[in-house]
Amino acid sequence: MQWEELLSLKRQGDTNKRLRKEQEETRLGFEVDYDRIIFSSSFRSLQDKTQVIPLSKTDFVHTRLTHSMEVSVVGRSLGRIVGKKILEKHPYLKEVHGYRFNDFGAIVAAAALAHDIGNPPFGHSGEKAIGAFFKSGEGEAYKELLSPKEYQDLTDFEGNANGFKILTESRDGVQGGLRLSYATLGAFTKYPKGSLPKKPTSHIADKKFGFFQSEQDVFTDVASELNLIQTRTGEDISYARHPLSFLVEAADDICYTIIDFEDGINLGLIEEEYALEYLIKLVKDSINTQKYGELKTREDRISYLRALAINTLIGEATRVFTQNEEAILKGEFSTSLLDRSRYTAQVNDIIKLSIEKIYRSKEVTEKEIAGYAIVERLLAVFCKAALRRYRGKETHYDTLVLSLIPEKYLHNFNTPYHCLLGVSCFVASLTDGRVVGIYNKINGGQVGGS
Repeated sequence: MQWEELLSLKRQGDTNKRLRKEQEETRLGFEVDYDRIIFSSSFRSLQDKTQVIPLSKTDFVHTRLTHSMEVSVVGRSLGRIVGKKILEKHPYLKEVHGYRFNDFGAIVAAAALAHDIGNPPFGHSGEKAIGAFFKSGEGEAYKELLSPKEYQDLTDFEGNANGFKILTESRDGVQGGLRLSYATLGAFTKYPKGSLPKKPTSHIADKKFGFFQSEQDVFTDVASELNLIQTRTGEDISYARHPLSFLVEAADDICYTIIDFEDGINLGLIEEEYALEYLIKLVKDSINTQKYGELKTREDRISYLRALAINTLIGEATRVFTQNEEAILKGEFSTSLLDRSRYTAQVNDIIKLSIEKIYRSKEVTEKEIAGYAIVERLLAVFCKAALRRYRGKETHYDTLVLSLIPEKYLHNFNTPYHCLLGVSCFVASLTDGRVVGIYNKINGGQVGGS
């Protein structure tokens, strides 16, 4: 893969070539990507979606929105540092094509900002709940209506693929969704393959999937423009990752590892003295012990160690990337950047403690249980109504139910697959509070607060 192709400014629907050296410096194309994402309703809805710990009425914890913004900030730093080194190594990118190190930062920042835009309510349990409905719930009855890949899209419903759909899906009057640059779409797609075959190798790019069958042609166009290496041909297409997607992934890994841990400490799920030992092990080479000793409050101690930890891991991720740039460009680098870090053991210790104390806490578990019940009920009602409309057998109740779904999810109900995927994407779009509200309407009663 070549950087001058990977940094493409092309957008869906373009008829003319966009050249970096002709860009208006006060409003670069990659910076426009960031603006379009942050002003989108899909991004705005992340303010009421659980990151890990359910939204608290008394303590500040991270939502998907604050998490995404923090990942974007870390991603910008990663991109700028790597971009500076790449331009030093490949000066023609600046001298001939006009690229600057800030371009790399802008691409990674925009892709990182959008990285959770397709995630359902209730955290990752929302994804699992949608998949479980089609794999072992009432939705299993729809299997015979779908091709194997279409069915797999639903049984393994993937927030990353839904995110790509949100960013790129065309509808009447809206060509190409948010019309982001192909460089940003490439960096966004951590798993450049369809839902089948499932985990065909241990390569990090095969861990999940990045586009539904409904967006395969769109992604193929993006991959062709970026000249991504095609790793499978025929019916089961897949590609090597866009190199900058490794930085988007690293930014996410850094933030959820350190900041979820911080939330757990602040909420008392992890004892401060015990937890700080883990962070100190990670930053022992850079900590100023005198300064640390002068900090009197828990908040100040945690903030200081968090900043050092993030800075340490940013340095590690950029080191690993630049040392392995050639393998990454050849599609031969097969792990996340942090998995090659000198601090992998310390990071894994923090994640292990977070799983035990935070992700399996009573508060999180109860939220996930409620999420399964709510998502399953909504899918059951909406899928039946959508398929009856498709078959021309819509009842008055179906009409009332479907009136709750915005038109943009209903416009393409021309096959059973598009009906079921459209309903699933609608449910995935709902905030924690909104999904509970609709559940209450359908059941004619009330459940616990959002």
